[in-house]
Amino acid sequence: MTDMTYKTLYFEAEANTTTSTDIEPAVSIDHVNRLANNISTLQKALGITHMTPMAAGSQVKRYKTTVTKGAKQSAEGDIVPLSKVERKPLDPLTLKLEPYRKLTTAQAIQASGRAIALDETDTALSREVGKDVRDSFFSMITAGTATSAAGGATLQAAAAQAWGQLSVYFEDVDATPVFFVHPLDVATYLGDASITTQEAFGFRYIEAFLGMGTAFVSPKVTKGTIFATAAENLNGVYVPQGGDVADAFDLTYDESGMIGMTHSRADDRASIQTLIMAGVLFYPEDAAGIIKSTISAE
Repeated sequence: MTDMTYKTLYFEAEANTTTSTDIEPAVSIDHVNRLANNISTLQKALGITHMTPMAAGSQVKRYKTTVTKGAKQSAEGDIVPLSKVERKPLDPLTLKLEPYRKLTTAQAIQASGRAIALDETDTALSREVGKDVRDSFFSMITAGTATSAAGGATLQAAAAQAWGQLSVYFEDVDATPVFFVHPLDVATYLGDASITTQEAFGFRYIEAFLGMGTAFVSPKVTKGTIFATAAENLNGVYVPQGGDVADAFDLTYDESGMIGMTHSRADDRASIQTLIMAGVLFYPEDAAGIIKSTISAE
């Protein structure tokens, strides 16, 4: 054995040594895990038991059920009037793969440090992913296709009417109520009372709200209006981030596969590029199963 061979064998890495090439960039893993955990927390808060993977461009179908009751029977023995039930499709939703990209320059990293210039701006970009999901979801909840309830003079009364209408509409389902309310309506009702709010993916919610269900608090809901539906009427779909897209862009993603992220050098611009791939959609399946209740002045 030559001296050179000895040195090579002596100093070479041991078998199964974990090297830098075996580990994904820590910053990508950290952000992906946080995003995926937030989505999972939101999914559970909404009462959605399973997220369905679908290919980008898939059509997500929704519908609206309407019931036209027949006239009351005029006399004993007369023919029973028919009631008509219609289940009409609404415009389908298209599940899209949405890319988000950001460049962080060397000058920004030098001026502010990596933690602020790269990591904190990545967090801000991640929030935009959540905002887009929230905006899409609330636009469907408040789209005007809801079934009206009687309403009430207070938040509690209006929510109770919505709860009652839900029980009627979903009479064959052990419905789990989910409410959507404006923060000022919550503040007016509770006053100085102490409440505990939780947050997931930018959604703020209150569990066991008024003893009736989970309430999501958002200014996207018109003040003085409550929307409610059954958790069983809510669904979630997503574009899996594994496969060809992940391979092509070297995406880091967790086991759920709902969010993909990567960081790469853009030497021609002396920058670090952040790329996020997301395709997450929460939606109500039956638009008529959304109940709208109004808070009226006493």
